[in-house]
Amino acid sequence: MKYRQLGNTDLHVSELSFGTWAIGGSWGKSNDQEALLGLERAMDAGVNFFDTADVYGNGHSEELLAKATKGKEEQIHIATKFCRAGDIHDLNTYSEESVRFYCEASLKRLQRERIDLFQIHCAPFEVLKHGDVFEVLDKLQQEGKIRHYGVSVETVEEGLYCLEIPGVKALQVIFNMLRQKPLEQLLPTAKEKGVGILARVPLASGLLTGKFTKEVTFENDDHRNFNRNGDAFNVGETFGGLEFNKGVELSNELSWIETGRGNRTRAALRWILDQDAVTCAIPGFKTVNQVEDNLQAVSVPSFSKEELARINEFYQNDVHAYIRGVY
Repeated sequence: MKYRQLGNTDLHVSELSFGTWAIGGSWGKSNDQEALLGLERAMDAGVNFFDTADVYGNGHSEELLAKATKGKEEQIHIATKFCRAGDIHDLNTYSEESVRFYCEASLKRLQRERIDLFQIHCAPFEVLKHGDVFEVLDKLQQEGKIRHYGVSVETVEEGLYCLEIPGVKALQVIFNMLRQKPLEQLLPTAKEKGVGILARVPLASGLLTGKFTKEVTFENDDHRNFNRNGDAFNVGETFGGLEFNKGVELSNELSWIETGRGNRTRAALRWILDQDAVTCAIPGFKTVNQVEDNLQAVSVPSFSKEELARINEFYQNDVHAYIRGVY
């Protein structure tokens, strides 16, 4: 496992890390014992960073991380997120009282005294521009409740704005082979400013595993069912904003990336790791086998300049126009 500095912070995190939305909820059935085994396998392989949020299973993923990392609090870094347990459009959700409440609740579930990276969880742009929440985060950092703070954003515009906030040390963005817009301006600017990049939805909600056909169905409590068209939250969080059937077609057109890399999952993650402005990719998982598969991405061959150019041309000509929502 290789490690990368998170922006200009004192944190060095595994380039292949993991998100825990799937083991918390909203991804269909999951098994806690399998989830704990998956977390253990990841840590055994050198993974030292996990991303979660207070709303993943109403705190369940945070509780699972507490169990998995007990006694390893100094070695295993955790990023969590806040605000979506409240009304994200209400400024009171970002008041000192509210943010402190969210922070303390996460600390209790995580069984920790400090959060390594505390992130605003996809707040509306108007809230970010209002700015008071950053002053609250500065205060929590000074008190030692949080080590660093960052922002999970939906759009490049939001990300570029947050890069101008001195205390923001990390941006979490949707970034994958089927969602390449951050490459143009956001990633180079973040690198220049010393801000870390966490690449979320790296497999486009499973599209880039190559395992889906147009006939596949998802359980009622899986966001790939109930948020397929953005009915519950931002459409970009599900399949990267692509309509499912079109996404399956586009993923299949990328099948050539598997050659010499084992499968599409590993190749898609390798592509993200080949972008030097990215700190880490954070795929999700529900099983140990999925963890094992994702881990292989660090050892498969990188993409050549010619391959990277081919992938970018494919995105510009065949993918970009089909992405829905503001991004």
